[in-house]
Amino acid sequence: FSSFVDCLKEELLNGNSVSIPSFGILEARRKKERISINPVTKQRLLSPPKQSLAFKVSAILKDKLNQ
Repeated sequence: FSSFVDCLKEELLNGNSVSIPSFGILEARRKKERISINPVTKQRLLSPPKQSLAFKVSAILKDKLNQ
């Protein structure tokens, strides 16, 4: 299991997406720099660019979950 996770991590850090048949696709997405607002103080803050992990469920898995 550890080698599987290491392989996933390596591929995602290299900017590649990882497809697992009948399960889904994992990919790293870049988020742009943006201005966010603190709802309490109304102070504007600059949120730096970052990467996030996105998962898209396969149609096969989605169909099985919705049966």
